[in-house]
Amino acid sequence: MTPIRRYGLETPDVNGGKPLRADARRNRARVLEAADDVFAAKGVSASTEEIARRAGVGVGTVFRHFPTKEALLQAVLVERFGRLAEQARGLAGAPAPGPALFDFLHHIVAQSATKNVFTDALTKAGVEVEEMVAEVGRELWSALDTLLTRAQGAGAVRDDIRTGEVIAVIVGASRAAEYAGRDPDLQARAVAVIFDGLRPGPRP
Repeated sequence: MTPIRRYGLETPDVNGGKPLRADARRNRARVLEAADDVFAAKGVSASTEEIARRAGVGVGTVFRHFPTKEALLQAVLVERFGRLAEQARGLAGAPAPGPALFDFLHHIVAQSATKNVFTDALTKAGVEVEEMVAEVGRELWSALDTLLTRAQGAGAVRDDIRTGEVIAVIVGASRAAEYAGRDPDLQARAVAVIFDGLRPGPRP
């Protein structure tokens, strides 16, 4: 079957390569939104039937778009990356580049615990997650690079920082937030300390 491509993710096209009808597109979007909510609230072991109920569709509709739970989870994760890329692009013209960048970084960290659960589940299922999100990851990287450059131009970020380092800092902050998750105050302070390393200040 011809695959449908969305953010680099391939899913079987049950229409033989024909574009989805408007109602089918709406159903797919509803299933993805419901799956994101259900997986985030109840974990990746949540049933497809529960997702179908949340979306207001039959379970057969879910399977027509996503033949396996892994395919659905992949689509949810890629969609999350896609939304992040769109949000980052939307911040490119923000009047305060520094706060725009740091608010976006905090937003990423806030989503990280759920994203890590999705990633771990897919990795255990044998999915090459980095390859799966490669296309949308490049979009996110490019948008983040724009935010970083503008924040540096405004003097809000050290001028020796590069996008790759920001990504590494996000990963570290995400793991710190996950570790301190039961103590919101500790979590907020730990993430702030990590992000402060990006700000200008005395250094060797």
